[in-house]
Amino acid sequence: MKTYDIFVIGGGINGCGIARDAAGRGYTVGLAEMNDLASGTSSWSTKLIHGGLRYLEHYEFSLVRHALMEREVLWAIAPHIIRPLRFILPHHDGLRPKWLLRTGLFLYDHIGGRKKLKATTKVDLSGPLGAPLKSEYVTGFEYSDARVDDARLVVLNARSAAEKGADIMVRTKVAGARREGGLWQLTLRDSETGKEIKVAAKFLVNTGGPWVDLVLRNAVGRNEAHHIRLVQGSHIVTKKLYDHDRAYIFQNADGRIIFTIPYEDDFTLVGTTDQDFEDDPAGAAITEAETDYLLEAASEYLEKPVRREDIVWSFSGVRPLFDDGASKAQEATRDYVLKVEGEKGEPGLLNCFGGKITTYRVLAEDALDKIEDAIGKKGRSWTGDAALPGGDFAVDAIASLESHLAKKAPELGEKTIRRLVRAYGTNAESFVAAGKLGEEFGHGLFAAEVDYLIEREWAQSAEDILWRRSKLGLRFAPSETKRLTEYVETATAQHRAAAE
Repeated sequence: MKTYDIFVIGGGINGCGIARDAAGRGYTVGLAEMNDLASGTSSWSTKLIHGGLRYLEHYEFSLVRHALMEREVLWAIAPHIIRPLRFILPHHDGLRPKWLLRTGLFLYDHIGGRKKLKATTKVDLSGPLGAPLKSEYVTGFEYSDARVDDARLVVLNARSAAEKGADIMVRTKVAGARREGGLWQLTLRDSETGKEIKVAAKFLVNTGGPWVDLVLRNAVGRNEAHHIRLVQGSHIVTKKLYDHDRAYIFQNADGRIIFTIPYEDDFTLVGTTDQDFEDDPAGAAITEAETDYLLEAASEYLEKPVRREDIVWSFSGVRPLFDDGASKAQEATRDYVLKVEGEKGEPGLLNCFGGKITTYRVLAEDALDKIEDAIGKKGRSWTGDAALPGGDFAVDAIASLESHLAKKAPELGEKTIRRLVRAYGTNAESFVAAGKLGEEFGHGLFAAEVDYLIEREWAQSAEDILWRRSKLGLRFAPSETKRLTEYVETATAQHRAAAE
């Protein structure tokens, strides 16, 4: 039976971030995810690396500062999947006054150590940047944050953890966890076959996201566990609403904000909502009321109203916020809370509540500080300047990387080259340069890439590939998905047989 220093439950961004950090410090690490990596909250975000401008109104200065400081750190270690994005905030008469917006944006520019991102500027909306808006919106402000491929951020952290020696086990549920003989005795169950194996660990980390309390109740046997407030956030993806490359942040009369963000070249992402959620997080789905809210909020500003028929996809996820007693879902803290349990002489348990995708790396560092106190220190913190897989190039070199790959694979179209570089960075060359791309399933997805995803990124289904490792599901026809499914089933079976 294998014994780990640290075992992590949950393959979202926090779990994979902790596994990466711990493995790189020299701990033996195991991680189990009951479904696919990033199949929960971590792939249902607004796809932003941002400080959270609106959190300033709730006096979450520490959270905003930490997040702002992380923007350029994360951009530097993952310039392929994280890129700067300019946001336009139109001034709306009757809502927040201009002086308040200026004050908030001044703080946003200066409390987080911004160096390379552009500063806030005033914008005349009578020009091209205001063209999609109604004529009454004449002035606004433009500021910087960044966009991220959230699911790929998770997978790349898992890939890095594995390269440092961690065992990453997908579709594997922790069915039982008990303290015995100074260790955690864990029962791991294959979510598809039901086969069980036993492992042990000196320290257990619970990053179950929306299921963190369920892990405590079902696996650990803590029936009274109730630490999180589940808040549903939903998004819609529409046909492209405007031609320029800026995002908008729109204020609403209820005090909330929504974003419209250029997405996957041909679409616009609109979100998000905030409402309390009490059912199984696995069943979260956008409601009619949420759809109406997003359509109405965007149409309040845009000259051409956004209609239901413009929607091409919607998604909904549940955020596991720490239950701080806030009266409204949008007021509950987005900051993370780490709690360690275990009497002296017992193996420790770290429970992770809340958090934002932007602060996952510092959350992992804070978690390792607590773990070190329990089982002893090994290596130093290291993730702040170590590139994620494929991210070993300068933040301003992505265009030259695309040009390089195009020369290596002239048979690929411009859109495919762009997608590959912005998903895999320097690693894209490893499966296209050989000139053996294999079957094309559609929209620039070739067998060579699919094989790479199965062999290197734990993909086991067409859904894993089309909706998490990429967003090609927005383009694939049912017939194309069917053929890809057939190929993946065969290739996955072969990969499993070879591994055994």
